Amino acid sequence: MIVYEYPFNERIRTLLRLEDLYEKFKFFVNQEHAMQHHVALATIFDMLEVAGRADLKSDLLQELERQKQSLLSFRSNPKVVPEMLDAVLNELETVASALVGAQGKTGQNIRDNEWLMSIRGRTIIPGGACEFDLPSYYAWQQRPAQQRYDDIANWFAPLAPLFDALSLVLRLLRDSGGPVKMIALTGSYQQMLQGKVYQMLRLTLDESIGAIPEISANKYMLWVRFTTQGGDMKPKPLEDDVPFELTLCNF
Repeated sequence: MIVYEYPFNERIRTLLRLEDLYEKFKFFVNQEHAMQHHVALATIFDMLEVAGRADLKSDLLQELERQKQSLLSFRSNPKVVPEMLDAVLNELETVASALVGAQGKTGQNIRDNEWLMSIRGRTIIPGGACEFDLPSYYAWQQRPAQQRYDDIANWFAPLAPLFDALSLVLRLLRDSGGPVKMIALTGSYQQMLQGKVYQMLRLTLDESIGAIPEISANKYMLWVRFTTQGGDMKPKPLEDDVPFELTLCNF
């Protein structure tokens, strides 16, 4: 099964982009080759570009607090398991406290490092991080893998509370909706949203069908048009009925 996600607003779009970069970073930093560690470091630079918004940290803190207050209202609900509720509340408190404790602008420690900024300036140029352009960086790449890993982990550490917070927020958002089985007749599906506000859409379908969803939405209407890929990889309209699961997520 393949899960496609579609953000309904710019805030969730930013969080999903950062999550995608974070997944790439975790993969490459845990490899051992110098080229893979180069990608991990370049991914941190990409994170700074996306996370540069000054209000991202405050947005996450407000959302964590809102989720905390919302969950506290469930304490009196007999259907709620107290231990599970307390575990989520404790996680919210821990993540929020760590984010509050993260001083300064996101990634300021990297911006203050002239050596890292010199590398960042060269990586935006195709082939700009060659050994003859950055001999000190090339020398660092020759160090043992564990030493390179420790350096990258140290540079990333001040960013960790932000990514812990956005990971928790996105997890709670994904858990907020339940999947509903749908069928797109002749490859097309529409649904009236009647002005109800959603944050994100999740669409799950069997990969063996070979269908690719093209999604668009506003507060009134949701459209899904399924396509397929031929040998030239160009999307082509799919005229078959397509079964899928639709999840509309909202805090």
